Amino acid sequence: MGKVSIFCAGMLISMAMAAGAGQAFETDVFPTAEGNLTITFIGHGTLMMSVGGKVIHVDPVGQYADYGKLPKADVILVTHEHSDHLDLKAVGLISKAGTVVVANGAAGRQLKGSIEMKNGDVRDAVGFRIEAVPAYNLVHMRSPGVPYHPKGVGNGYVVTCGGKRIYIAGDTENTPEMKALKGIDIAFLPMNLPYTMTPVMVADAAKAFRPRVLYPYHFGGTTTGKLKDLLKNEKDIEVRIRKMS
Repeated sequence: MGKVSIFCAGMLISMAMAAGAGQAFETDVFPTAEGNLTITFIGHGTLMMSVGGKVIHVDPVGQYADYGKLPKADVILVTHEHSDHLDLKAVGLISKAGTVVVANGAAGRQLKGSIEMKNGDVRDAVGFRIEAVPAYNLVHMRSPGVPYHPKGVGNGYVVTCGGKRIYIAGDTENTPEMKALKGIDIAFLPMNLPYTMTPVMVADAAKAFRPRVLYPYHFGGTTTGKLKDLLKNEKDIEVRIRKMS
């Protein structure tokens, strides 16, 4: 199948009901070698993915969903320790016997029994390959010389499932490590100021590593349409806007 046909199958299921729990979230479906990959857009930096009967939760935070009503996790990914990405109560609500929690070091120290991954680490968890990608600021600073996200602390993750490579960037700018990524099918890139990237930064990164489908997420009040304009001539990069402010 060609690039377009591979990703058109399934497309958007608008306002799907998460696990029949009465919580309405947008959902996209992608065919994979292990069955359909369903991505549920919960809000801000928070996602849920399911494929082959397994569920991955990303940065679960109770502000964005009732985690007592969502499916239990086989894998939980925590990018970093900031409160809009790490919610210990939410993690507890979706954990079960055998749940694997993967986190950066600062978050992992708060999550008993978790697997702490440093930038550059690669692990396998319940059949998923997980790569930790550096997530940090180059330009935007909390104060002179103090970035909002220092290098070497936070993670983004590349998750491989069913032959698809999904990049969840976490809180970061358009770093050299991001721009060097290869073979990314689906990418989530943050786009809110002053903490992460401008639309120009997101477009710069996308033009470098060329994900087949690009979702801006964690975008706050940033105008997402500007990103579409910046990438309108990049015919092999499909920009999809979902409710992830």
